[in-house]
Amino acid sequence: MQDNATEVTAAGIARLAGVGRAAVSNWRRRHADFPRPVGGTETSPSFALLEVENWLRRHGKLAEVPLKERVWQQLAGHPAGPVTALLHAGCVLLLIHDRSPVWLEVSSSSDERLAAMLPEALEEALTPRLGALDQMRVNRSDRVNSPGGVNGEPTGHTPAPPTAPSTSTRPASPPPSSSPSPTSASPTTPPPAPLTPAPFRLPTAPQLLPSAPLLRGVAELAAEQGARHTFEFLLGRHLDANPRQYTLTPADLAGLMADVAGPARTVLDPACGTGALLRRVTPRPGQELYAQDGAPELAALTALRLALHTRAPVHAAAGDTLRADAHPAVRADAVLCHPPFNERNWGHDELAYDPRWEYGFPARTESELAWVQHALARLRDGGVAVLLMPPAAASRRSGRRIRADLLRRGALRAVIALPVGAAPPYNIPLHLWVLRRPAPAQPAQAQPAQPEVLLADAGQFAGEGRGGPDWPGVRETVLDAWRAFDRDGRLGERPGLARSVPVIELLDDDVDLAPARHLPPPAASDGAGELTDVRERLGETLRLTAALTPPPVAPEPSAAPGRLPLTTVGELARGGALVMRTGGMGGPARVPVLTDHDVLAGTAPSGTLPESEEEAVLTEPGDVVVPVLGGGSVARVIDEETAGAALGRNLVLLRPDPAALDAWFLAGFLRGTANNRQASSYASTATRLDVRRLQLPRLPPAEQRRYGARFRALDEFERALRQAGRLGEQLVRGMYDGLTDGTIAPD
Repeated sequence: MQDNATEVTAAGIARLAGVGRAAVSNWRRRHADFPRPVGGTETSPSFALLEVENWLRRHGKLAEVPLKERVWQQLAGHPAGPVTALLHAGCVLLLIHDRSPVWLEVSSSSDERLAAMLPEALEEALTPRLGALDQMRVNRSDRVNSPGGVNGEPTGHTPAPPTAPSTSTRPASPPPSSSPSPTSASPTTPPPAPLTPAPFRLPTAPQLLPSAPLLRGVAELAAEQGARHTFEFLLGRHLDANPRQYTLTPADLAGLMADVAGPARTVLDPACGTGALLRRVTPRPGQELYAQDGAPELAALTALRLALHTRAPVHAAAGDTLRADAHPAVRADAVLCHPPFNERNWGHDELAYDPRWEYGFPARTESELAWVQHALARLRDGGVAVLLMPPAAASRRSGRRIRADLLRRGALRAVIALPVGAAPPYNIPLHLWVLRRPAPAQPAQAQPAQPEVLLADAGQFAGEGRGGPDWPGVRETVLDAWRAFDRDGRLGERPGLARSVPVIELLDDDVDLAPARHLPPPAASDGAGELTDVRERLGETLRLTAALTPPPVAPEPSAAPGRLPLTTVGELARGGALVMRTGGMGGPARVPVLTDHDVLAGTAPSGTLPESEEEAVLTEPGDVVVPVLGGGSVARVIDEETAGAALGRNLVLLRPDPAALDAWFLAGFLRGTANNRQASSYASTATRLDVRRLQLPRLPPAEQRRYGARFRALDEFERALRQAGRLGEQLVRGMYDGLTDGTIAPD
């Protein structure tokens, strides 16, 4: 059976058996019949999945594995790599989605016959949706099926893929294309439209044969959840497994950009990644979607993902967009783009005479302005482009001439400052640039039809910690300001939020478009009154803190806890005294999400998870939540206010049986420093806690409650200290701001 070719790591074996990785290491040492490694490295070996399952079953250690988990293990351990497996799965899911009887026919026989019949069936099903699959616009077909990584909801950076099969991250700067750099057509004289092929070739029978067991599992999963949700699950799990290798395009931000652009029949994303922006476009009759990415595997995943998401034709292509534009004849109603930032090797030397530079030749350090002009060149007259930009692009001196020409000719319509945390890099407030292609034949010296530009700042909607911005507030503010400005051509002052500025006011030596430098300050409030209220609350909190201060320590008359018989969380879980759950898989409805930062900071649920068909883990009163990353000794007992929140990533939930375990007793002993140290594993940059190895003493219920009451009192004291710290910081910051802006007198 070909399933034997699927490999699984020690972490995958632990997941199959429902144990920690340490248990897998013990099995390898203690059992001579444990399967031998078939791949990987000496420090991270991989094993044949079928052999591992048979061994676990013989020894009674194989947990009940859900179909989703089994399919994921087959995909993650695919001998050609997870990306190739994803592409094969996506092709079959599109076949099932469009022509399910054909799949039933080809899958009714052996794996060998399935692999032999599938290419022809895929060609008949995919060609009408994705175009001519056997052609390549950019000469990179020899790299298409390399098992590269697709690791995050990427921004659509367009560097060339590695020259050999690799799972490494996408390089920071793209090397020059090996093919000649075609000169893009002038917007006023489009060349004849060439074919727009999909960015990959159909897999052959030998390539599909190792994937046969995976494809059967994928089809079974699609029968339960639907083809679209199955692909989203597999792709999302793959992205979550490699979170650091690609920059994310958050779904809320993608939705905002699509809404700013408005309804459109023809939409282009020239740096598509895995299609985050195009997925948020509002469907409409006759719609067509165009996409391009420098990494063929990303462009292929986008084509499949969008084809499963919409009935609109999908024209996806692989290639370096600036050097080798795959859609030179497109004149789109809307362009959505999250381009790479700070690219030095974007083609400055090769593209000096490219006709796209209508507003000036970008400097080597101004790659973002090259993307801006590429977007404008691909718009029809009056079309709208929305680009995510670094804030430096609005003020760097090297780009001031291009910014000035964009303003003079009415191409730049709005600059919108987003709150910190809207998108990576999360510590920088990124900007949205909204552009509209001017009507042709307008003299450069003529007064533009709309002589004002919208400047807006949504920075006040930044969230605390890792919870992210207040997206409903951001959406309401940005869309209301943009739609009013787009309708009337101007916008009255909205202090601290938005205003339209005459272009002539911005055409100075710097042409600085940073919104914060041009907006009126927020409306003055009763600063002194607010600070008085904060001071009173701080006083009450300090008095409460003093009352909650633990009494002097008295020695324990009985045996020290460390000398009592101990048990572990893993043993308690196996014995039914508690239930363990892991969070972070999303859910069908939007609910508040308890993040690891919320647990560490003691704050309310502040996160979000992507909508999916996954069943979210919801907290209940009395649950104990433990972060597994960071090395801190933290455990939080869920109260009535926090109950009902979804469990976020990097958190483990312990639900004790009240008849066997007191929740506060459990949480208190889990916080012991020595306990956490012995249960943690260490990498070069992170510490991970194996919750199953955490220990606590075996005590009768009455003694548990005695410890639990003391731990609960300590928790109340800790909460009061945190609240006092927050109020103290708020008072100090308010005093500084009031003294410096004149709302508070120094005496």
